[in-house]
Amino acid sequence: MSKRVILIVLDSVGAGELPDSGAYGDKGASTLLHTLAAAPQELINMRALGLYKLLGLEESGRVIGAWGRMAEQSAGKDTTTGHWELTGLKLETPFPTFPNGFPKEVTDALEKAWGVGIIGNNPASGTKIIEELGDEHLRTGKPIVYTSADSVLQIACHESLYPDEKLYEMCRQAREIMQSKYGVGRIIARPFNGKSGSFARTAGRRDFSLEPPEDTLLDEMKAAGKRVMGIGKIEDIFALRGLTDSDHAVGNPACMKSLLCDMEKHGEDGLIFVNLVDFDMQYGHRRDAKAYSRALKEFDDFLPTLEGRMTDGDILMITADHGCDPTFKGTDHTREYVPIMCLVKGKEKETPLGIRKTYADAAQTIAEYFSLKLRRGLSFLGEIL
Repeated sequence: MSKRVILIVLDSVGAGELPDSGAYGDKGASTLLHTLAAAPQELINMRALGLYKLLGLEESGRVIGAWGRMAEQSAGKDTTTGHWELTGLKLETPFPTFPNGFPKEVTDALEKAWGVGIIGNNPASGTKIIEELGDEHLRTGKPIVYTSADSVLQIACHESLYPDEKLYEMCRQAREIMQSKYGVGRIIARPFNGKSGSFARTAGRRDFSLEPPEDTLLDEMKAAGKRVMGIGKIEDIFALRGLTDSDHAVGNPACMKSLLCDMEKHGEDGLIFVNLVDFDMQYGHRRDAKAYSRALKEFDDFLPTLEGRMTDGDILMITADHGCDPTFKGTDHTREYVPIMCLVKGKEKETPLGIRKTYADAAQTIAEYFSLKLRRGLSFLGEIL
């Protein structure tokens, strides 16, 4: 019997404030509860996996999966930190942020590497900053550099001036500069097109992350000869480390389609690791609860098809990497528990998992399934099997 794990990260779909949320300014945040309250949906398939029980919305009802919540041990609340902990790492200090823009030492180095000045250099919404500075960018040729509440340096350029590959090379140069105390979690390419008054970001976004500081579950599986497939921005988050295959699909629909195609083509042992980014990028940061809720329903509607492609012994794990409550103040991520829902094909049964102390429990569970052992996390494989 083949062994396969499908690990799906619903990017930003948090399950309630963590005890230390106040230290992050996130007291009261609860992405799933608040989204479903603002824009109700019947998520019947995730309900069957225990979603409503882990949220405390119901006591009874037929459940065929394992369910619980996981706390983040690492410092921070960003994408990279969350995904790394899901694969067995723990960050003691958060990645640096730059609420006042990047220091002159950094901007001077960027301008020298690129041979051109920059504009922007402040925290901003990506859509708003290209509206504000797009004309100046086209007139001067200067890249738009900005950040956010996350640990990121973002570079927005019009495709007519900077084709995607040129922009990606600029990001690689920025990645080399942004190390040590300036080592932001991600350098993000933000290409856009269009004319004045109607600029629009394209699907050419790419993230250039720091490399994980130690081996992850992905590295261990690859070293053991297992297939590790990344779908969506997984390859960016891990700087391609530990992957044997990758599809940089863009957006939830494309990633879900890619997952089904991969399951059809590859039946061998291994891990399929999927990030569904739209919850966070399109709806959470933009504080659009209605669209966020619709995206949850679209994923819920997808689940029967996914489960139908699974074979006996396959494990489906659904979780998240942080919160991004669309009803909360500001536009930042929110420090929250994440849901954990598991389904073992052929062994469908309800299994409460409680509150896990770290996201790394998911990594250790997957590792044990493949007869591996990680440094962190407590496996719940015995419980779900």
